[in-house]
Amino acid sequence: QVQLVESGGGSVQAGGSLRLSCAASGFTLDKYAIGWFRQAPGKEREGVSCINSSGGRTYYADSVKGRFTISRDNAKNTVYLQINSLKPEDTAVYYCATKLFVCNWPSRRGYDSWGQGTQVTVSS
Repeated sequence: QVQLVESGGGSVQAGGSLRLSCAASGFTLDKYAIGWFRQAPGKEREGVSCINSSGGRTYYADSVKGRFTISRDNAKNTVYLQINSLKPEDTAVYYCATKLFVCNWPSRRGYDSWGQGTQVTVSS
């Protein structure tokens, strides 16, 4: 069964850090770009970051540049999103999704498989 599973979310205070993981089962991630997206209540899903299949190109939303870092470990079939200096406005459900080879930044289009999401809640 092809599946993406996000983990690592939680409730933290502003200024804190979390590391989100996106693990694949049933297939290997090495041919896929992985995008991280988030959706806050009442808002549209937005792109946060993306890494292409080789790991050689990364993208970040302006709102997270300098605070979030995306990386991948193909040997572990996992992509990570390190999120530092969290702000209350980062509160959202965070999703990862796959797209063959290259990111389609910052669009949500073209991403095939989506995980179920992991909740990040930041209190002030």
